[in-house]
Amino acid sequence: MLSILRSGMFTTVQDLGRWGFQSRGVPVSGALDWYSHRLANQLLGNDRRMATLEVTLIGPHVRFEEAAAFAVTGAEFRLTLDDVPVEMHRAIEATAGSVLKFGVRLRGARAYVAVAGGVDVPQVLGSRSTHVLTSMGGHEGRALKAGDVLLTGVRWKGQGVNAPQPSPFTPVTREGARLRCIPADVRLFAHIVSQRFRVSPRSDRMGYRLDGVTIADAPSGELISAAVPTGAIQVPPTGEPILLMNDHATTGGYAIAGTVITADLPLAGQLAPGDWIEFEACSIETANAELRRREIALDAA
Repeated sequence: MLSILRSGMFTTVQDLGRWGFQSRGVPVSGALDWYSHRLANQLLGNDRRMATLEVTLIGPHVRFEEAAAFAVTGAEFRLTLDDVPVEMHRAIEATAGSVLKFGVRLRGARAYVAVAGGVDVPQVLGSRSTHVLTSMGGHEGRALKAGDVLLTGVRWKGQGVNAPQPSPFTPVTREGARLRCIPADVRLFAHIVSQRFRVSPRSDRMGYRLDGVTIADAPSGELISAAVPTGAIQVPPTGEPILLMNDHATTGGYAIAGTVITADLPLAGQLAPGDWIEFEACSIETANAELRRREIALDAA
């Protein structure tokens, strides 16, 4: 079991998402940085689909009520276990009663805490991911708070932990990221390509509102709602773009300038309010090749 002694700013249970129900209006949710989530599980010999804790900006204090192995990946924090500094991106054994504390955040926005056997909360529509807006999944459908107790899965016999290996790819950058996109509306995309935007403080897991260039000729009339993917760059009548993230609604009525490729979504997931974003055009062929490179990087880690 894990006891939450301090919740941090916004810590939730996430896995790879709730797929197959978008046609019924159910958001996918899941880890914003899918690469770091999978890497944390991989370091422990977990299945990639097992749930982790997604830590946002300010980290929690977590007590291990039983001996367990854990790993922390993603955004860089100063970490201690029983007040002794420990490293990220490696598997660590904790004894019963040990306390993991997140200290100063160095860079990135979201870290992932995996535990051998996974965080064991009830599945809802095949996923343990938290969608706070609808109170679905995770721990009581909400962000964690002090006093919460979470079960962990059974660590199966023979399950090992992996030695730390340098990853050929890290989604954590300093102060911003350049994201590759498949253009949708060429006219609108021309307004945002190579422009620098800032992630607004009004952003959340549903989407990042982008401050900077306002698109003067954004469509002002009503559009027929259509399915929208994670990574879509919506342009509402205000002309202020919105980058849709994992908790977004499954349909939308705003024009779409382009869509961030899957391989670069982990970079987007590590952006914090105030960080910059730039967009560049990318072909579908390149998008597929880059996703294969991410998979190869995970295999090599």
